[in-house]
Amino acid sequence: MALDIKKVLISQPKPETEKSPYFDIAEKFGVKIDFRPFIKVEGISAKEFRTQRVNILDYTAVIFTSRTAIDHFFRLCEELRVQIPETMKYFCVTEAIAVYLQKYTVYRKRKIFFTAGKVQDLMVPIVKHSKETYLFPVSDVHNDDLIKLLDEKKINYKLAVMYRTVSNDFTPEEKFDYDMLVFFSPSGISSLMKNFPEFEQNDIKIGCFGSSTAQAVKDAGLRLDVQAPTQETPSMTAALEKYLKELSKNGKKK
Repeated sequence: MALDIKKVLISQPKPETEKSPYFDIAEKFGVKIDFRPFIKVEGISAKEFRTQRVNILDYTAVIFTSRTAIDHFFRLCEELRVQIPETMKYFCVTEAIAVYLQKYTVYRKRKIFFTAGKVQDLMVPIVKHSKETYLFPVSDVHNDDLIKLLDEKKINYKLAVMYRTVSNDFTPEEKFDYDMLVFFSPSGISSLMKNFPEFEQNDIKIGCFGSSTAQAVKDAGLRLDVQAPTQETPSMTAALEKYLKELSKNGKKK
């Protein structure tokens, strides 16, 4: 039986590799998946950064939850003429982020730590190295899940805003005829409402990643249909595939 969902918008850039699970999902369920970020990132200037009164060299370790954070951390270091010592340790939420560090520093296992993608798991090596002083580069709008865990474990850390997210506005020529929208940050929801102030959800399904994004969906008065991560679906692709599988079984949403 045909799916109700024919066209899905993933509010992220298109994956660089054809091996992305999104392409497998599109082929498996016969849906069209478009990639179109609702937000874009702008780096803050060195002048703006100085107002935070953060001295990067006061810290012995850096926490990275995205490649964007890595790019802007090293960009600001260059603009501020900060020479990062070889002893600096890096704690990354995924292996892909850890590998990305090779763009800027020599990859050494003794100074780079990573987990499988859950912020809870990242706390294991962080707690093990609890004597370090951590710098946590973030966007002006960021996920609080890891921050709560750092506070609970009384880790010595400092947030440093190094980039900001702004709305990536749609043009009048762009079609917006999707059966499902998938978001990854509260900023994406804000951008949706900014671009389409008269937006009515009706039968459009909304999926999201992260608790703060889920809260933003609800705060906007929208219905949340699919959420990740959960124990059963740790990634957005896993949650999307499970949802489409259930729809294909039932022929329609229960």
